[in-house]
Amino acid sequence: MKKILLGTTALVTAGLLAGPALASDPLKVTVGGNVVTGFYVIDADDVLGRSFESTKVALVARNIDIKAEGTLDNGLVAGVDAKLQLNNDWNSGNASNIANSSYASFRQLFAYLEGGFGRFEIGGTDGAAYKMHYTSPWFVPGNGVDSPNIYNGVSSGNFGFGPEVRTSTFSLMATDSNKISYFTPRLAGFQLGVSYTPDANDNNPKANRLVVLPNDFGMSNVFEIAANYAGTFSGVDIGVDGFYVTGDGGGSGLFWGTNDVSPEEYGFGANLGYAGFTLGGAWYQSNDLDYKYGVNLARKDYGAQVWTLGLKYATGPWTVGVAYLDAQDDSSSASGRDGRESKTWQLGGGYNLGSGVDVGLDLQWAQNKHNNTWSSQTYDTKSAGLVLAVAF
Repeated sequence: MKKILLGTTALVTAGLLAGPALASDPLKVTVGGNVVTGFYVIDADDVLGRSFESTKVALVARNIDIKAEGTLDNGLVAGVDAKLQLNNDWNSGNASNIANSSYASFRQLFAYLEGGFGRFEIGGTDGAAYKMHYTSPWFVPGNGVDSPNIYNGVSSGNFGFGPEVRTSTFSLMATDSNKISYFTPRLAGFQLGVSYTPDANDNNPKANRLVVLPNDFGMSNVFEIAANYAGTFSGVDIGVDGFYVTGDGGGSGLFWGTNDVSPEEYGFGANLGYAGFTLGGAWYQSNDLDYKYGVNLARKDYGAQVWTLGLKYATGPWTVGVAYLDAQDDSSSASGRDGRESKTWQLGGGYNLGSGVDVGLDLQWAQNKHNNTWSSQTYDTKSAGLVLAVAF
């Protein structure tokens, strides 16, 4: 799960005014993808009398990317972006989820138009708040502390599967759901993006159901606005962003945890780069939103606060770094959460072998704390892994 900083882009209005392009060449189709694998040795605390595996083979970022793009006679660039993935990482103790984890499905599928007036996207993909966000740098091939692909922590929740709190400063309220987005051109280093998601219940691309949903049918009407700046001053590369996201939680009670509230997400991030060094960090806050094991629920009095900081150094084929992420459940006492915590340190690096092939060392220390009065317990996990990442 990595970040994308959008460059100079185009507005769909130009295409609407220019009319169809009848003589353009067919769109060019390319197929690529990436796979990240790792072998880890793990030392994890027991949870409620249950012990955990001491070794692990991770298979993540397992994507096949199919892209079609071309320039029309009127100068607009049109395209389709499809990302096929081996299901998801949230095998959270549910037998059916684990059994289905070998299925492949489209994680993202959207179309776009761009040109001199900006960029227009429509379909199942991340929104403006996600795509324009800066955070702590990744230095291990295919993995980092913010939105990790490989996470080896355990907790008291759900018999130890996953962290106590979300481990991401990215907006995930409507991630990969069907949406419409617009990004302005970058002017003097500044860019603005907005997104709207009518239905954010599934967090993945959804085919046309030939029906319309009733009102109050779970998470809906999610609006995102984000802005960032990218520039260079005296040899120092600077990137800064901020975002705000809100939606309608629904009030019908059709789904567990859905409340008649308006959940919110907001945050900012920054990167500074100089002479091979990159210093980056981010801060995030959510209100009336519960996100765990890949599921968003609008829930009154629930929330989280997350921050991260990291330093990376790259020279030639080598990359090394250190990063930290701190996540705090910010729910009120009425929720029963009582301030759950999750902390992650990562130390390591990578070496590029060429042709999109990287190897790396990933050292992690994760701590999860359950602060309920009936179970105030801290669980530590230490792990070391050798990572192989291949992009094609």
